Amino acid sequence: MDFDWSVIAGALPALFKGAQLTVLITVCGLVGGTLLGVAFGLMRAYGGRMLSSLGWAYVGLVRGTPIVVQVMFIYFALPGLIGLRVDPMSAAIASIIINSGAYIAEIVRGAFLSVPRGLAEAGLAMGLPHWRVLAFVVGPVAFRRMTPALGNQFIVSLKDTSLFIVIGVGELTRQGQEIMATNFRAVEIWTAVAVIYLLLIGVLTLGLRVLEKRMRIL
Repeated sequence: MDFDWSVIAGALPALFKGAQLTVLITVCGLVGGTLLGVAFGLMRAYGGRMLSSLGWAYVGLVRGTPIVVQVMFIYFALPGLIGLRVDPMSAAIASIIINSGAYIAEIVRGAFLSVPRGLAEAGLAMGLPHWRVLAFVVGPVAFRRMTPALGNQFIVSLKDTSLFIVIGVGELTRQGQEIMATNFRAVEIWTAVAVIYLLLIGVLTLGLRVLEKRMRIL
């Protein structure tokens, strides 16, 4: 079968629309996931027995189940439990927030605990309250150390958006499937989808590399 470039040209508007939705879900999900991950990561590292156990339960539950099961639960099962209909877009963003938050929590916990205790003790010796020591003394060093791992998680979460095809979210993979179902040109369509994913991840990787170089610990 000949490779028909005109098929890709005709499909690009719909694929770009799906790519925009993919980026939107990823950005919204990762902003919420980062906030959730930082909170639970600090709970795991410094929260005492009760808060640490709560963080451990959250991380264990999320990491022990696939994200596709999580989004199916949010979209199909949760409305039956709370009586509130969840639209596909909200379910997709919520699942990225919950899923990425668990992994980011472990990244944050490991980064903060990897900072030498003497640095925190020096801040406390200067009379700073504990929260200021974490935010302004330990935090900047920990953030530099967690940047590569965070970048990897961001890339994984971007690719995970393709799984939301199961609830009908019109992201990039869903758009590719719908176009392919009308013209049956699987080679051209899935090649275009793969290239767009590569471009998105390439831009994200480049941005993270620049950030990592700027924040490198000498």
